[in-house]
Amino acid sequence: MSEAVAPPVLGLILAGGQARRMGGGDKPLLRLGGLTLLERVVARLAPQCGAGLALSANGDPARFSGFPGPILPDPVPDQPGPLAGILAGLEHAGARGIARVVSVSGDAPFLPEDLVARLQAAEPQGGIALAASGERRHYTIALWPSALRDDLRAYLERGERRVGAFIDRNTAAVASWTVQPMDPFLNINTPEDLAAAEDAAPRSEAAGRGGGRSAGK
Repeated sequence: MSEAVAPPVLGLILAGGQARRMGGGDKPLLRLGGLTLLERVVARLAPQCGAGLALSANGDPARFSGFPGPILPDPVPDQPGPLAGILAGLEHAGARGIARVVSVSGDAPFLPEDLVARLQAAEPQGGIALAASGERRHYTIALWPSALRDDLRAYLERGERRVGAFIDRNTAAVASWTVQPMDPFLNINTPEDLAAAEDAAPRSEAAGRGGGRSAGK
């Protein structure tokens, strides 16, 4: 008997941060080894997402004109943070009958090539599966049921903002990756991080297939 095939997911790249520690602007458009961070994230994520990609970003979408999918502004006012971008992805997916969204950071250029498969394997019934590396949980790199969109909208409209607190309200599980030879979730927050990523780039292929384990909440 053949194994059941997991339904395709929508890949959601979060690009709404204000990049204050980088001097402002769009971090995903910074260049690393001849490619933008966004191009590197797309190259890693797109093959894993059968329902395509979307980008969470506010402002003029023309600056992301080469992106292979829709640009989704926050669906709630006042730019309340990454949960607003995740809500945009869940509502976009839900309106199209897509049951799952995997969110990733737009400044994490070395995402694992088994990210979606491992999150799907860890996913609890009706809950959220999030990524971890070493002892650190990455709350914005996670697999979300689009059925949570109404609950998430109500959470934001009450003035709540914390991603971890919303995850803690729900059933959750963790898929963990090793940080050796490098952390596959290395993200770029400062010029020093970008320099470190330049040094890490030659090791990224091995890290992209890094192993790990899954665990419950």
